Amino acid sequence: MYKLFVGGLPFSTTSEELEQLFAEFGTVASAKVITDRDTGRSKGFGFVEFENDDEGKKAEAEMNGKEVGGRSITVNQARPQQPRENRGGYGGGNKNWQ
Repeated sequence: MYKLFVGGLPFSTTSEELEQLFAEFGTVASAKVITDRDTGRSKGFGFVEFENDDEGKKAEAEMNGKEVGGRSITVNQARPQQPRENRGGYGGGNKNWQ
């Protein structure tokens, strides 16, 4: 799998549109526009996974800097996600709260 980060997307872009945008380069295993979990609005970036590394590298080279919906997008190989520290849900992290 070759995973791409796609930034600078118009906020109206859907995951389906993202997949269609990259399908011309090969078999897209998955395409996901990241949304705010509270509002459901796009955050303006997403990820596209190709089954074939060569197809992913070609898409990266040809799509980086391309204009989509009036915006210039950034496309590069996604870095592995860093583990997030557990921020908890209540109390703002004050462990001495009683």
